[in-house]
Parts: sequence; C-alpha cells; structure tokens
Amino acid sequence: MVNRLNWKAPFLFLLLCLAVFAGGTVVFAADSHIYDNAGLLTESEIVELEALAEEHSEKHGADFLFLTTTTTNGQPVMTYMGDFFDEWADENNQENAVLLTIDMGNREVYLAGFGTAETKLDNNRVQQVLDRIMPYMGAGDYGGAFRETVTTASRYMEFRPGANPESIFHKLWFQLGVPLLIAAAVVGSMVMNAGGRITTTARTYVDGTNTRVRSQQDRFRNKTVSRRRVPKSNGGGGGFGGGGGMTGGGRSFSGGGRSF
Repeated sequence: MVNRLNWKAPFLFLLLCLAVFAGGTVVFAADSHIYDNAGLLTESEIVELEALAEEHSEKHGADFLFLTTTTTNGQPVMTYMGDFFDEWADENNQENAVLLTIDMGNREVYLAGFGTAETKLDNNRVQQVLDRIMPYMGAGDYGGAFRETVTTASRYMEFRPGANPESIFHKLWFQLGVPLLIAAAVVGSMVMNAGGRITTTARTYVDGTNTRVRSQQDRFRNKTVSRRRVPKSNGGGGGFGGGGGMTGGGRSFSGGGRSF
C-alpha cells in the first residue's frame, strides 16, 4: 500500500518560514477583484483588470475592487456599496480596499476608500480620481474607468496624507525645470558681467543747466476694447454626494460620487 503524501502541509510550512525570515507580514490579495454583475466587461477585460488590480493591491496592502449592478433595489448607491463591502470584508478578512461602484440603473458611480485607503485616498483625492474617470464613464468605457481608478489612486496613495498629488511642485517637469532655470539665470548673470560695467550714459553729454523743455503735447491715438465670453453651465455630469460615511456594519470610509 502506497502512502499518499499531503503536499499542502509542506507548502504552508514553506510560506510560514519565508514570512519569518522576511521579518514581515504576508498580505494576500483577494481571489477576485472584479464583480461585474451588470455585465459591462468582456472576458479579456476581466482578465486584464484582475491582473492590474492584483498587482497594485499587493503593492499597497489594500485591494482594488470593481462592482457593477443594474439595480440597487431602491437603495442609494452609497448604501448599496457599503452593504457589499461589509459582506466582502467579512468573507475575505480584509479591511483595506478601494472600491469603485457603478450603478447602471441610476447612472451613478461611487468611489470609496476603506481602512488604510480611507486616509491615503481621502475625500479630496477621491474627487481628483473622479475627475479623471468621468470622461471614460461618459464614453461607456467602464473598463477604462476602473483601469484609470487603479493606476491613479495607486499613485496618489504614495504621497503623504494631506498632500495634493496634482500640485505643480510634484510634477517631474517642474522639479527638473526649476534647477535648469536657476542655472541659466546664474550663467546669464555671469556672462552679462564678464565685460565690465558701463559707466557712460545719455546724461554724460547733456548740459542740464542750459537744457530746457520748450513744449509738451499729448495726442490720443486709438482705443482698444477686449471682450471675454463668460462660459455657462450646460447642466451635465453633476455630482450627487461626497465626503464618505459609515457602512451598516460600522466601517468608515472616504468617498465621493457622480452622475453620468
């Protein structure tokens, strides 16, 4: 009789050893990040977005989730999203997540940050992410909206809390351009002063005692009027709420929503 070896025990022991030797905590991403109940994505998009979400989830220790629905059963989208996350968090034993919810029935989208993401992706940053994904929503590119959510939110979460990730001071071109401008100014100043100072001016050859202004005349030549058109609101793409809140299970979150 041949004894069958249980391969799971050695495998789990190996993982435990790796965690101990690494001196840290192993964070496992959720098995699934895409919950496309409204059927907005193709199979290839789901595979691509699952890989992208898993990559950035492991990077931040916070899962990036995508939830779609055709109906919220009469609930506000924020409430529907909160109920979903309460159940998901309990099943996956994970409190840290960024969740993008799309309600096709009411044409609303809501973005929320839970756990560590509530601080790293605060209400202001949520609005900045929404600014970026709304063109995708309007075009019906829902996979693109989630892709933009993951990449942009992941980048924002690398900044210290409270900082504006879209500030000009954080732009690479600005950080490279300022030193170059300073260097150019210094070199230019050195070149200007290299030939010595000019001490002779127009006053050197003018006899101020015997020179007088005999007459003075002002003539009006022309008048230029500039007109500027004031843009008017077209009433589209408005926001319906923001500022985060609390789920029915008592989990707080940052967040914001828009209509599309």
